[in-house]
Amino acid sequence: MPKTYSEERIKVPRFNEESGFYTTPERSKIMAKIRGKNTKPELAFRKALYSKGFRYRIDYRKLIGRPDIVLKKYKTVIFIDGEYWHGYNWQERKEKIKTNRDFWIAKIERNMQRDQEVNAALKLEGYTVFRFWESMVKKELNTCIEMVLKHLKKKAKADLLRD
Repeated sequence: MPKTYSEERIKVPRFNEESGFYTTPERSKIMAKIRGKNTKPELAFRKALYSKGFRYRIDYRKLIGRPDIVLKKYKTVIFIDGEYWHGYNWQERKEKIKTNRDFWIAKIERNMQRDQEVNAALKLEGYTVFRFWESMVKKELNTCIEMVLKHLKKKAKADLLRD
């Protein structure tokens, strides 16, 4: 991550159980069920990409942000973001948060800020970044795959011309 930030980093307060409806063990059990990797949209995207003949790395720890899919050969990374955690339609959704607002609003806004920082850092390293919402992948998988394939084919063509 770049050392200098263009804007102030959002500080997320500790989660306050008193504002919620769950005890700590109950909350922990619920949160443990939320999957951060190998979600259905990710698996569908990876399967489609693989069927087109492209090989990739998943949850690549050597890159900032730990992208869901990395095509090292093409210097391309793909993130498939959950709507809630990454702030899809945020201005509208923010108003609907009723419990523990201080925590959740700061948490999600910090996630959005971190996504921007990760995108900038990856672009500085020469990577092309694709971010898709889970719902878009579920509804329009072929459109998402075509966007990436178009880029990859252009990149492959440029590499051939360079050689």
